[in-house]
Amino acid sequence: MAAVAALLAGCVYYNGMYNTERLVRSARKAEREGKPFEASNLWGQVIIRAESVAVRHPESKYASQATVIRGLAMSRLGQCNEAIGPLGQVSLLPPGDLSEEATLALGRCEMERGDPASADLAFTRLLESKDSYRRAEASFHHARALRMTGSYDEAAALLQGANAPRAEDELLLALAGAGRDAEADSLAGLLLANGDSTRRWDSLVVVMGRSNPAAASQLVDRLGTQAGAPPALAAKRLYEDGLRLEKVDTARAAARFAEAARTGPGTDGGERGRLRLLRLGIARSGTADDLAPAADSLRLFLSQSTIVTTEAGQLLSTVTRVRLAADSGGAGVPQGDMRLFLGAEAARDTLAAPRLAGGLFRRLVSEWPASPYAPKALLAAGRLDPTWADSANTLLAERYGDSPYLAVLRGEPAEGYRVLEDSLLEFAAALPAVRVAPPAVRRRVPEPEAPDVVRPGAATGARRRAIAPEEEDAPRGGRRLEP
Repeated sequence: MAAVAALLAGCVYYNGMYNTERLVRSARKAEREGKPFEASNLWGQVIIRAESVAVRHPESKYASQATVIRGLAMSRLGQCNEAIGPLGQVSLLPPGDLSEEATLALGRCEMERGDPASADLAFTRLLESKDSYRRAEASFHHARALRMTGSYDEAAALLQGANAPRAEDELLLALAGAGRDAEADSLAGLLLANGDSTRRWDSLVVVMGRSNPAAASQLVDRLGTQAGAPPALAAKRLYEDGLRLEKVDTARAAARFAEAARTGPGTDGGERGRLRLLRLGIARSGTADDLAPAADSLRLFLSQSTIVTTEAGQLLSTVTRVRLAADSGGAGVPQGDMRLFLGAEAARDTLAAPRLAGGLFRRLVSEWPASPYAPKALLAAGRLDPTWADSANTLLAERYGDSPYLAVLRGEPAEGYRVLEDSLLEFAAALPAVRVAPPAVRRRVPEPEAPDVVRPGAATGARRRAIAPEEEDAPRGGRRLEP
């Protein structure tokens, strides 16, 4: 009986594997014939069948094969996070088509998960495959993994002479990553001249910009010469290029933002470029008085634009708050030290204006030397301006050795630290919100048509507006609002 039971179990297992492999062949056939929906349905059945075999016969010598097939089917359905575990058992399989196909799938899933180093371990095992397709796929992804892990020159060497669009794209990225800007620019010009409309240029610019913003900027210049590019797209490219360049060349970044504003007025990229220019000007401010022109420009922006108005309004509120703090933070003003400190923090953290923030922090120390927040202001000022750090340290040692802020830095208990911080937070929360409105846009009143006969005392509404437009614009029951 035991022998019969074993024979029956073997038959059930054999049938399970046979049906699983049959479904795999059908799924591959549907893929070759360009039937993605049918293929997806079949791969889904493969997952169920293969899992059933592996669960029912875990001790079988073919259990690993069923598990790997399940992982392969998952990868085909884009379920890479779930597929990596089962595909990891590929090392338990004998060499063959299934082993190589699963190894390639494992590498692709590792790449999709953002781990090119692990992926490359799989690809390198297939570089000598006898199957031309798998060998070519492994070679391409190996070069891509090298590029993604920083081996740009090695990746470029493997991709030289490639004529497939994806390999050309990778070569362009590898050359840019290696700092071979002239070669990258030359290749970009050649590819653009070929007029391939399917190439994802904007994605290339983004990826290139991560390793070489200057080369990405050159590509943006070349894309700008394309005929027919809509202003919205051109402005978007220019604005995003400016954001990348800010980290390496602020002057060129500012030029990009200005170019975006000129190229696409009224578009998202154009208006964002215009607002970014205002931010750069604010960041260069040295005193609170320097913020006055920026505040006027922001009001004008809000009166003209319907894009990024939330960001612009918040920026104007912060600018106004910092100016108010500078005006109301003088010696003798109740809680002026806290106002000045919060204004300096806003200048540093929100306006990104280090010179302005440093000046406000130092002013607090000068005008409020006995303030418990003076040591904190000294520490902040020293970090913003390293040339002033020695002076700050001297003042800290001479005047504020017992400050809770210094005690915390020394790792000592400081009961007063929490009290000071809570007081500052409570004061900040109690400050009235700064609400700013854009300047009023005067309505243009059309000139009334002269009536044939005007009876005394019977002026029309249009005539009344023509006679006294300022009264019509004024709020009823109150004085006229000034912009």
